[in-house]
Amino acid sequence: MRLFRSDELLGIARETVDFVLEACEETHPDEYMGFLRADDARKLDIDRTGQVITDVLVIPGTVSNPVSATVKTSMKPNDMQSVGSVHSHPNGVLQPSDEDLATFGQGEVHIIVGAPYGRGDWRAFDNRGKPTALDILDVDLPEEQFFDFTQADIDAELAAEGRRRGVVDPDLDSDDGDDGGGGFLSWFR
Repeated sequence: MRLFRSDELLGIARETVDFVLEACEETHPDEYMGFLRADDARKLDIDRTGQVITDVLVIPGTVSNPVSATVKTSMKPNDMQSVGSVHSHPNGVLQPSDEDLATFGQGEVHIIVGAPYGRGDWRAFDNRGKPTALDILDVDLPEEQFFDFTQADIDAELAAEGRRRGVVDPDLDSDDGDDGGGGFLSWFR
């Protein structure tokens, strides 16, 4: 694991831009707000040193209305992947407001997306509010694995739990004989 990331931001994944545009449109007429996270370009099979924006982190408890979005900053993780923010302007104006500029201090790039949320309806700004270039990159994003189990593991655990309780479901019962004595369903007991 690297302790420091390259300072060079190479761009944003096309899939991430598509997600942002869709999220902004779904939130309309209220503002959308999220934080941008980047991954090492080499993890994305890019033969350059640098970072690519791949994720948008939405903070629980974000409150938005047609003219603002407020985030509980205490909920924002402080990690090395954070590179800036993204929010929408439902009025379509692609310039940072004074309030926006006050929040741009953290991170190196800030994206504003305006209605009607098409491919050309966004701009990137540096942390001083100056327009900056941000290339859209066609990269394959890695599949996120939040859980380390498969449907077969779930079925086996359900069958084992049923056998312990004396209930047998032929659709879930397996012949592996391993009731595990725990597993992920044991958390729900």
